[in-house]
Amino acid sequence: MNESESSPRIGQIVRIVQGREAGQYAVVIGVLDGRFVLLADGEKRKYDRPKKKNLQHVELMDFISPEVQDSLLETGRVTNGKLRFAVAKYVNEAVTDLKKGDQLDGERRCN
Repeated sequence: MNESESSPRIGQIVRIVQGREAGQYAVVIGVLDGRFVLLADGEKRKYDRPKKKNLQHVELMDFISPEVQDSLLETGRVTNGKLRFAVAKYVNEAVTDLKKGDQLDGERRCN
């Protein structure tokens, strides 16, 4: 687990670093104990079937979706559309460095 961050919070965006879904982003929809969280992204992992993930296998981001957090705290549920929106918003705002013309494999094309 990353010591720089504190415990995960509901609505927080995480990047999965180990497992089949490594490199993907998801939203924390539940904290089971000090070791496990429930993750969903609204697309492959719906709210009704979240992924139980060890905290050592995720990287906590400094972004908490207010829409998801408010919905979960008020009603106890969140729509898959809100989860997709939260992940897309984070990826568009914070991860745009890779999408500004840089290739992921390290190649640059000038022509």
